[in-house]
Amino acid sequence: MRRAIAFLASAWMAFALVAGAAWGQPADYPNKPIRLVSPFNPGGAIDVLNRLIGERLSARLGVQVVVDARPGANTIIGTEIVARAPADGYTFLITTNSTHTNNPALYKSLPYHPVKDFAPITQVSLGSVLFVVAKDAPHDDINGFIAWAKGLGRPVSYGSWGIGSSGHLYGTLLEKAASGRLSHVPYKGEVQAIGDVHGGSLDSTFCSPVGAKPQIAAGRIKPLAMTGAQRSAAMPELATFKEQGVEGLDLTLYVAAYAPAGTPAAIVERLQREIKAVIAEPDVRQKMLDQGQTPVGSTPAELQAVLAREAPKWAELIRVSGARVE
Repeated sequence: MRRAIAFLASAWMAFALVAGAAWGQPADYPNKPIRLVSPFNPGGAIDVLNRLIGERLSARLGVQVVVDARPGANTIIGTEIVARAPADGYTFLITTNSTHTNNPALYKSLPYHPVKDFAPITQVSLGSVLFVVAKDAPHDDINGFIAWAKGLGRPVSYGSWGIGSSGHLYGTLLEKAASGRLSHVPYKGEVQAIGDVHGGSLDSTFCSPVGAKPQIAAGRIKPLAMTGAQRSAAMPELATFKEQGVEGLDLTLYVAAYAPAGTPAAIVERLQREIKAVIAEPDVRQKMLDQGQTPVGSTPAELQAVLAREAPKWAELIRVSGARVE
């Protein structure tokens, strides 16, 4: 694991030195529809974000940007599609950090290389994740939940959007605080998990603000804590895990865009500029903040630096937590 951590960091730094080698943007780019692969279930937080971005990019680029939802295997299915796509600027990916930082540390082998198979475009946003329970649960904060779990006499179930996902990883850390009284239930997406918490077949789940807020407002579920180093603009009234004394769940999630390796740098730069412009639009920015996503819009080089810095942190956190893909 430690060898893998060092390799990922050095690989991203080496990639930064050669990433700008292929320029050459066709004069008429783009001249046909562009596919934006979303490796998440339709209706989930990142899929909703991708559809918003895709709609606005279509207007800016003058061609249709088609969002192609390819969920499954903790983003691996959709990510592999992009890794194998032609490097012509007509296919790109928007995904969470699970794809490029978590998966390499969780899986013995992947059908894609997180560094060699991709050209970073931009860090789209920073985000946080909620932890929610049923509306009639006998606790209103995370410490009450932990005390309840310890005394229940059976494992407490918690959901996430897949084995090896950030939600799964956060759950393994929470499990340590609850003395091993939690049991992970992987879902293909957060929508069903939230519904099962409301229906009573699942005790709790990690999920996004965009997925949870309508159900919270309707009184069907209630939030106990938020991940991240600080409170989310989407729900500033909700305390973080760290504020409530639970350590380790403050590493920030992020969303980023990638093209296939070898995509001309001029096209990568064009996509970066257009995505940055889209997420800076006032109504888009507000929608992202409401969803718990803070817009960023970094350059490709800045995203490379983030990956080189954050991949070892997530890999080490995975090692310490003991999370494994079964």
